Amino acid sequence: MKKVIKYVLPVVVLLVIAVSVFKKVNINPNLSVGDRIDSLNGVYVYYNGGVSHTGDRNTAVDGYNLGITYQCVEFVKRYYYEYYGHKMPDSYGNAKDFFDPTLADSTLNTKRALEQFANPSKSRPREGDLVVYTPTLWNRYGHVAIVSSVSNDFVEIIQQNPGPFAAARERYRVLKDENNWQIVNPRILGWLRMPPYENIGDPI
Repeated sequence: MKKVIKYVLPVVVLLVIAVSVFKKVNINPNLSVGDRIDSLNGVYVYYNGGVSHTGDRNTAVDGYNLGITYQCVEFVKRYYYEYYGHKMPDSYGNAKDFFDPTLADSTLNTKRALEQFANPSKSRPREGDLVVYTPTLWNRYGHVAIVSSVSNDFVEIIQQNPGPFAAARERYRVLKDENNWQIVNPRILGWLRMPPYENIGDPI
């Protein structure tokens, strides 16, 4: 057993290091970090290369923290800031931190100043909702995206930093079970939404 550990452990360590490096490197020869690849309501999605690649901190003209370029969090916060004129009281945190599991469905998330809905929820997802995903084995920070369109059967999301070859937009089925709406994706914790008192759709 000791001999097995002696030979296996270095391989495992090297594999972990290789994966870590791989996730920071741009392996897509057709795009460069910082390229515009999509947009929603005039707010651009930028290409980030490897999912673990990090750039500089992006701040708005008034000093509000938008996040690290070109991570997923930076896009959703920039979208809410530029399109809605919304600033979160807590402007820091990883993607997974946007969803507070202690809150009941359809209550105010005070750290984000947004209404929070669980997946499933009594409230159907709407265009502009901020979707929050769980962490994974390879991404312990979670993920966030914006609902770009809604139909009777699906929602489409737009995202930044899904990976070197992944699309900026994805579609998920939506199911209604009695009074609850569910986005069919086991990673989606729920979604956040502008409260009624905000000037929705009034850009700054």
